Amino acid sequence: MNSVINNNFTQGSILKNLLRFSVPYLVACFLQTFYGLADLYIIGRFNGAPSITAVSVGSQVMHMITVITVGLAMGTTVIISRAVGAKDNKSVRRAIGNTIIIFAAFAVIATAALLLFTNAIMRALSVPAEAWDESGSYLRICFTGIIFITAYNVISSIFRGMGDSKTPMCFVALAGIVNIGLDYLFIGPFDMGATGAAAATVISQAISVITALLYSKFARAATYIGKISFKIEKRMFKDILRVGFPIAVQDGCIQIAFLTITVIANRRGVDAAAAVGIVEKLIGFMFLVPSSMLSAVSTIAAQNAGAGRHERARRTLYYAIGICLLSGTIFTGICYIRTGAIIALFANSESCVILMGAQYLRAYVFDCAIAGVHFCFSGYFCAYKKSSVSFLHNIAAIVLVRIPGAYAASVLYPDTLFPMGLAAPLGSLLSALICVGVYIRLNHKGIRGQSQ
Repeated sequence: MNSVINNNFTQGSILKNLLRFSVPYLVACFLQTFYGLADLYIIGRFNGAPSITAVSVGSQVMHMITVITVGLAMGTTVIISRAVGAKDNKSVRRAIGNTIIIFAAFAVIATAALLLFTNAIMRALSVPAEAWDESGSYLRICFTGIIFITAYNVISSIFRGMGDSKTPMCFVALAGIVNIGLDYLFIGPFDMGATGAAAATVISQAISVITALLYSKFARAATYIGKISFKIEKRMFKDILRVGFPIAVQDGCIQIAFLTITVIANRRGVDAAAAVGIVEKLIGFMFLVPSSMLSAVSTIAAQNAGAGRHERARRTLYYAIGICLLSGTIFTGICYIRTGAIIALFANSESCVILMGAQYLRAYVFDCAIAGVHFCFSGYFCAYKKSSVSFLHNIAAIVLVRIPGAYAASVLYPDTLFPMGLAAPLGSLLSALICVGVYIRLNHKGIRGQSQ
């Protein structure tokens, strides 16, 4: 039988391995975020603040669903990576089969629940009346495409677990090209507004998944599963969920915090809602490097943990933190120099949106460097099946800083969004400090013995 192992990260240059895995993942995330920004850019060219708000709010909800799915799938990536490091092909195939069972159930339940509670979700988010109808249309269309979001992320997690981050990049590139083309067609000539943006997103994701499935069929040497893999195994279920579930809950809570901030902004009017929505999209783009480092560290460190090479796992973490700090500093500098021009790309002639967006971005952008630190630690903890640590530090930041800080700033400073934007980097600072403390403690106790 052909080996399922594609890339071995337990040997060779650590920095080269980190870049070899993270760059394709970064490009894939860039393309996925770029076509999300394209939705907002194109809707801003043809429509006003209500449509911008509908797309920004709707896309935040969909981003929350996506990150929960990705978080849960991280369990698959880590379990497969550890099996790859241990050269256990049988466990790789078992993990793949059990993953398919878990996520098939997830997709069905999530679709039904979200379609049933669409109006309740919009009420909870305090969607402005001007954007109500378009927001509802956007969400309902996107909810019908959850099966494609789930399928794409499951397939990607399997490939990445085997050390292949290039193949998922190709799938998302295809989706991005199709999405942007359909955006121009549906929003421009067809004048479909937010509904057109949603339809373009779902269609592009469907095409990407179909392509991925066809590729998997013809690349059986890389993705062979075998009938026995579909047998439900209690221990494998437990291992996948032990890593993935805390990350999914953590990421869900983070997105709830973001949505709570969106609610606060929505209550300040449609201009503030549009401004916050634009900045959230931009920050998502700037977080691509930390996100790619999290995935790279979790995969590479997991392989090395499986092979018993713990010093290489630690050095991978250090390199990743350095890359995140450098990229975050660069983004911060760019945003301070060209803040207004950056916001204007998405707000066209909406002067109030540009002003408020600039205020929010100047404060929020500091998070790009600080968050990268705890992102890298989270990947490292996941590699050692300690994803509960990531869950706890993120919950602490949300409950103690992000939400109360944003609310207090909105009450005390009703004329500017700058103080409200500081809540995110301050929350990340708390997370980073907790991570450093836990890391020192775990290494003092011997994390390798704790990870079995």
